[in-house]
Amino acid sequence: MSRMIFQALLMSVKDTKIFFTNRFAVAFALAFPFLFILGFTLALGDVGSGDKRLTFYVASEDTGDIARDVMDGLLADPEVPTSGGKLTGSRFAELEYAEAVRQLDTGEIEGFIALKAGFSEALLAGEPATPATPMKAAIIEVAASVDYPQTAAALQGIAKSLADITTLNRVVGEAVFTLGPEASGDGTDFDRASVPQVRSPVSYKAEQVGDVEPFNASSFTLPGYLVMFVFFAAAMGAQEIARERESHTLERLMSNGVRRESIILGKFLTGLYRGMMQLAVLWIVGIFAFGLDLGVSPVTVVGISVLMVVVSAAFAVTLAALVKTRRSADSAAVLVSLVLAPLGGSWWPLFITPDWMQALAKITPHGWANQAFNKLMLFGATAGDVTAEMAALVVFAALFLAVALWRFRPAAP
Repeated sequence: MSRMIFQALLMSVKDTKIFFTNRFAVAFALAFPFLFILGFTLALGDVGSGDKRLTFYVASEDTGDIARDVMDGLLADPEVPTSGGKLTGSRFAELEYAEAVRQLDTGEIEGFIALKAGFSEALLAGEPATPATPMKAAIIEVAASVDYPQTAAALQGIAKSLADITTLNRVVGEAVFTLGPEASGDGTDFDRASVPQVRSPVSYKAEQVGDVEPFNASSFTLPGYLVMFVFFAAAMGAQEIARERESHTLERLMSNGVRRESIILGKFLTGLYRGMMQLAVLWIVGIFAFGLDLGVSPVTVVGISVLMVVVSAAFAVTLAALVKTRRSADSAAVLVSLVLAPLGGSWWPLFITPDWMQALAKITPHGWANQAFNKLMLFGATAGDVTAEMAALVVFAALFLAVALWRFRPAAP
């Protein structure tokens, strides 16, 4: 065992020295990623710098005065002062009921609140503005898409507030009606409909909580391209292994007593060295040049990076075991790397992609690594939140090494 490890270490040191003599390979592994990172960071530098207010849609089937007053109160849209001026955009927007239903069905809006026909009459009759019951239809309706539970919850909360305030307004009116004759002292009869209503019975207050700052685009561009180029550089290493097989270098090593397992381990260590070098350069430059924030658990970020390097190095040996020639190794490395990178979220954050694409990304190590980086660096996750991602990367590495041990042949076909 010790001899096998010693042989593997010698081969990995030799291959690493040869790597540093190839200027193009060094530039591809270290300098080229920064061209992508810098370009996309500059292009996405203003993402999230604006403050777009949420818009809630309301509709009314009722033509009574109380319904109109409620709608006017919602559409008043109070101004919200901020350090940069005032927030722009309406908080509530009115739609015709039929149009609101159509837009909800077509996916143009996520949901709406509707004042049903009879809303004003029900309140004038002293009925509470409650949702539907088995014996009574709703006079305030919430319609929302099942694909947007957050919107549905927000609309339900608004509808409940509307019901509470309008019902309270009628309670006050009822009290005036009931106490009116006693207060007047002359026994005058009061007409319920003549009780004055408060104009705009509902109102709301919008408040700015802190200033909105743009995202640091490097927080998702740098990890994504780190995953891509670490994997790409390792995969290109399969070409070197195939070249040594074609030149019978590996056969000569075995004839001198070098074991097949030593060759596999040595090539794996070579990929590991290169990947760790890439990690060190990319993270250091990212932190000091791009102001990168590694989140609340920097150690976990580094750990995910190391696991991705292990997976990449294992894949390089596996790819060399599956291809027959140097040309096929070169083509396969480029093809696999360029397919897995976008599929696994290296070109764009996975959390902005459709659910089917997020599910598809899980068949790639890139997807698990990028998902972990996004959780850690964008959403404040800790090590306990990315255990599934770390376990998946370990499984990928073990699978690749198992295939390499099974299929790797030092001799050329």
